Amino acid sequence: MTHDFSISRRTVTGSVLAGSAALLLGAGGHAHADSRTGSRTDSRAGDVVLTLPAPTGPHPVGCRPVRLTDRSRRDPWDPRIPVRELMLTVHYPARDVTGLVPAPQLPPQAADAFGAIAPLTPLHLPAAGVDWGATLSHAYEGAAPLPGRWPVLVHSPGGGDPRGLGTSLAEDLASHGAVVVSVDHPGDAAAVQFPDVRPYRDGTVRTTVFRGDPRDRPAVARTMVDARIADLRHVIDRLGQAAGLPLPRGLAETLDLRRLGVYGHSAGGSAVTEVMYEDRRVRAGINLEGYLDYPPSAPGGAAEPFPVAAHGIDRPLLLLGSEGFDRRQEMDRSWSAVTARSRSRVRSMRIADANHWVFTDYAAMVPRLQAAGLMTAAERAALIGTVDPAVAVPAVRRAIRGFFARHLAGAR
Repeated sequence: MTHDFSISRRTVTGSVLAGSAALLLGAGGHAHADSRTGSRTDSRAGDVVLTLPAPTGPHPVGCRPVRLTDRSRRDPWDPRIPVRELMLTVHYPARDVTGLVPAPQLPPQAADAFGAIAPLTPLHLPAAGVDWGATLSHAYEGAAPLPGRWPVLVHSPGGGDPRGLGTSLAEDLASHGAVVVSVDHPGDAAAVQFPDVRPYRDGTVRTTVFRGDPRDRPAVARTMVDARIADLRHVIDRLGQAAGLPLPRGLAETLDLRRLGVYGHSAGGSAVTEVMYEDRRVRAGINLEGYLDYPPSAPGGAAEPFPVAAHGIDRPLLLLGSEGFDRRQEMDRSWSAVTARSRSRVRSMRIADANHWVFTDYAAMVPRLQAAGLMTAAERAALIGTVDPAVAVPAVRRAIRGFFARHLAGAR
């Protein structure tokens, strides 16, 4: 029976060092596996079908969407909804995937809504020419789980992003022996698909309430972060009662919550860092370019640091950023604060020639959009930078996987 990440402690050291060289120096490198090409029979003729990099670990990957309902809270974005509904995807090491088909990156109705919303966001994604619903993952829904005891990693995506945009990294972690729980934050995420209709919710898809960058609207930014913190803490609570969740048979028994980590991008990084500060069940965390303060409530005012920035953290925290983020100076204020108050528990790294969304599936997808003439070089650079995905994708994977393997391997 396997008890640890499939990376040994010796390999962890080499992996982190190799990842650091690629991150800091922009060193050349190649992805460990070729991307899988997939299409669906109803894909619109002529539209680009994007692919995701394959996971690099020894295990096939299973997945399962899960809905949670927190009846102790009302929805923070829609006063008509008397409960807080969440959608998760659980990725896990699978025993066998024979005869199964890969799950889509985004559920079909959510993909359609995302395609309509994406061009209206500050990301300037194409309004036509790409079939967002045709992208396949490398995970198989309902696959039998591999027996063992696996660390659990809870993932929160960036503000406005659906959880599916973190598919590639979640699959890679699962293929190396972790259970990854990715959380959609409805009303915040661009589009969230539920399995059914409820009296308080019109239809099966909820779309985002955001218009522009939430950071530019202080009240919205505060609600966004506070809601995410509460969402994540509810998820962790429910994982502690995993036997009651609709998981594939045998998966609940594999969850080793003594080895619980969290990671998140942008607003997700903000939320998971504060959750780690508040909840001692979390043993290690990674913040992928998320602020650790609330924006000033009035022009010229001072930002309000999160408690984690004001007091520091006593468990391992990785602050992983990009060299090209245009609001880096604003973010560095709170990153410097938590680093100064945490002794040696915080480590910082940056990806050379990269920008804010390099930590998401866009790292592999946006270069394909540029090659198809659907995005300009400037639009690509504003999202993920100029870094080659053959460098960025494995570097991000190694840094994150190595950090968790090192800091969760001995947590018993």
